[in-house]
Amino acid sequence: MQRTCLDCGEILIGRADKKFCGDQCRNNYNNRINSDNSETFRNINAVLRKNRKILSSLNPSDKTTVHKEKLVTLGFNFNYITHLYTTQKGTVYRFVYEYGYLPLDNDFYMLVVRDKK
Repeated sequence: MQRTCLDCGEILIGRADKKFCGDQCRNNYNNRINSDNSETFRNINAVLRKNRKILSSLNPSDKTTVHKEKLVTLGFNFNYITHLYTTQKGTVYRFVYEYGYLPLDNDFYMLVVRDKK
């Protein structure tokens, strides 16, 4: 039984476990298989970068308070964060990398920066 390259279909010569005729075919195949995932990751990372940039621009002094409308106006997406941080008192901060925010009353948010240790 002849084996063929998974990308271009050429007949393979060589090792019994060979799947591609060369590096280019291997790269083409893997890029095609992973393109959906790569695009998803790129889109998510773009939103996270934008969120981080917004938080950093609004919080030059490590701690401040802003209204939700200001965040929304700048394009902040509240659906994308990198992690949560819960204090000993049970307060839950949402973080985008080192920049965090805490919902307060009347649609205000306290912006914070985690210590850079």
